[in-house]
Amino acid sequence: MSPKTFQDLVEEVHEKGICQECGGCVSFCSSVDYNVIGFIEGKSHPVYIDKDKCLECGICYYICPQTHILDEDLNQTYKFTDFNTMLLGHFESINSCQSTDDDFLKHGTDGGVVNSIINHLLEKKVIDGAIVSKTKTPFSRKAKFAENKVDLIAASGIVLDMSSQLDEIQKFSTYTHTIAKLNRYKFKKLAIVGTPCQIYTIRCMQSLGVIPSENIELCLGLFCYENFIFDKLKMEKFRRDFNVRVEDIEKINVREDLMFKVKDNGGHKTTHIPFDQLNDYMRPACNACNDFTNVYADISFGGLGSNEGFTTAIPRTEKGKKILMNAINEGVITCLELNLDEKKETKELLMRYSQLKLERKENYMKHLT
Repeated sequence: MSPKTFQDLVEEVHEKGICQECGGCVSFCSSVDYNVIGFIEGKSHPVYIDKDKCLECGICYYICPQTHILDEDLNQTYKFTDFNTMLLGHFESINSCQSTDDDFLKHGTDGGVVNSIINHLLEKKVIDGAIVSKTKTPFSRKAKFAENKVDLIAASGIVLDMSSQLDEIQKFSTYTHTIAKLNRYKFKKLAIVGTPCQIYTIRCMQSLGVIPSENIELCLGLFCYENFIFDKLKMEKFRRDFNVRVEDIEKINVREDLMFKVKDNGGHKTTHIPFDQLNDYMRPACNACNDFTNVYADISFGGLGSNEGFTTAIPRTEKGKKILMNAINEGVITCLELNLDEKKETKELLMRYSQLKLERKENYMKHLT
């Protein structure tokens, strides 16, 4: 049987509409200066830039989060032993944490924990920098390289002035092509904040020894139920459906549903929208993903399972456990003491949303085969 190539990705992933745009295949080809594939204007997935230069090595196929070629190897490495760990992943503990830094609390999401930990690691010179997401508009983010607290704060929050960033046909996405940014920076030890498909691809690259993944010191994963794509027509439909204007949105949060903090007659109000009412705005490829809590990360983070103002943090590896404990011991973050019932309730809630995402994928994939 001939080896798989990027053309196989086109046929098995892109043409089915399940490319998650993680950028792993592009990062690999770009990092070795072949420039065979890449993102171009008007396309939501990578395409051939110079097909004649393709070595047909198959690595792009192996590291794609939709082919699952390396699942068995990864599951062994990350201690997936039964159905429950396939849903929630292996974890050391489930914690509800909050930053002790007022700046990160003010500008961050939930408890400001992710940026606080990154800043702590930068100050201790455990890492040289981090790839994070900078919000441009309520539904638009881009990857940003951060190497100090100022950079991290600048990447937090929401910028409401959309006019200077959008073309005539506006396209908003909560997704960011993080991995493709890796080859732009010269670093030795990097932390990366990513969605489940991005972290999965990095782990595949590390398993195969693919550059530049050897320099990724720490993977910080975000809970992810789904991402959204908006154009002008959908923005108007969103306003009609939920009586929320995108330009009035000041903050977005994800817990049991999607939460918007919006301007309201000189004040603010919070609007809750259930996920099942957002199907018209969801990226179709999100239907093909079953990882909610980011099971391959060193530490996973999200709002679900914690009270307002706190972040749920799940250390999964020995490295992740050590970093979280150091942050607690050195006063960078604080954690609530959860009793057995609270821990059980949090775990069951995370399991429920993980199960829902898995069932959604199973139902969706039936229609593609």
